Order: sequence, then structure tokens, then C-alpha cells
Amino acid sequence: MKAPAVGPMKAGELERVLALLQRLGLPVAGLAEHAGTAFVARERGGAIVGSAALEVHGSEALLRSVAVEPAWQGSGLGRRLTEAALGLASRLGLSRVYLLTETAEKFFPKFGFREVKRDEVPAGVRDSVEFRLACPASAVAMEKRL
Repeated sequence: MKAPAVGPMKAGELERVLALLQRLGLPVAGLAEHAGTAFVARERGGAIVGSAALEVHGSEALLRSVAVEPAWQGSGLGRRLTEAALGLASRLGLSRVYLLTETAEKFFPKFGFREVKRDEVPAGVRDSVEFRLACPASAVAMEKRL
């Protein structure tokens, strides 16, 4: 199988990304408002098999919706999607990127993320829909300085 192409989400792809996230049990609330800073992995026929997005809040961002179809997990696709989102954060001149995870706290340190207390996360990021409503209090908060 040829590796899926990773690139910015295009108009008309949001519903397929939301369906992917729902199938994988990830939060979808608030993603539509950040479609302009979302990335997808597309198979040759156009099927969406992965996603990642940035929610920009001032000089910081929340990395969210990093998801890969089970058939592609372990292929490096999650790494490519994460790198695409972090590359955008660098190009935008952001100072830090945060995330919440219940299952991938061992995946993100390879990108420079470290665990932080939720109250260490800036208020702008903590006020996001994902932080306030979508992710449970048990989710691990992580930070990467750019």
C-alpha cells in the first residue's frame, strides 16, 4: 500500500474527519471552528485515514484530533500528522503547544512534549471547548515549547 498523502484539510472534508474521530472515540466538539489549521491523511482514492489540528489561542495552541485509522496505526502516519501540525505552529510563530490525551502520553514525548499540570496551561487554551467540555479531567495535559 502506498503511504497516504498528508496535507491541509480541504473544503468538504470536515464531515469525514468528524466521522473518523467519532469512530475512534475522540472529541469532535469545536473542531469545525479550527478547520483552517487542520491536516488530514488521504489515501490515493481520497479516503481520509488520519487527522491532526491546531486550535490557536494567542501565542499558544492546543494540538487536537490526532487520529489514525487502525489499519494505518504503526505506519508513521501519526508522526507525519503531528509533525505537520507542529510545523504550522512554528510557521505561525507560536511559543507553546499543549495537548490532552488519555491514551498517547508515551507517543508525544518523542516530539518534545512533557507532562504538565492542567492549571499550568494558559487560560486561553484552558478555555477551549476541548479543555472545558470534551476531555475528561483524567486526561493527561502535555506541553511543548517552540
